[in-house]
Amino acid sequence: MVVAGVEIKVSRLESIVEQIGEAVLSTTETIERLADRVDTISLQVEQQGQQVQQQGYQILALCDAVQTLAETQDDSLQKLTQLTHTLDRLMTLLESGDD
Repeated sequence: MVVAGVEIKVSRLESIVEQIGEAVLSTTETIERLADRVDTISLQVEQQGQQVQQQGYQILALCDAVQTLAETQDDSLQKLTQLTHTLDRLMTLLESGDD
């Protein structure tokens, strides 16, 4: 009877150890899947960071181009203003020469 009681306890211990082993394996698999997902997300975040950096460079280049365009526009406007004044003076001279 004592032997039967010991066998039942050993059987229960074996069952508990087996359940613990299955739980550890299941947990390990879950952690590995989670690690894979974290790696995937990390790569995506890194790629998005690079895209944002590239877009930042493109925005800076665009700002420089707009500034250059504005400066060119300002220069053109000054030259047009000078040309208009010169034409006004020429017209004044021509009109006074007709009189």
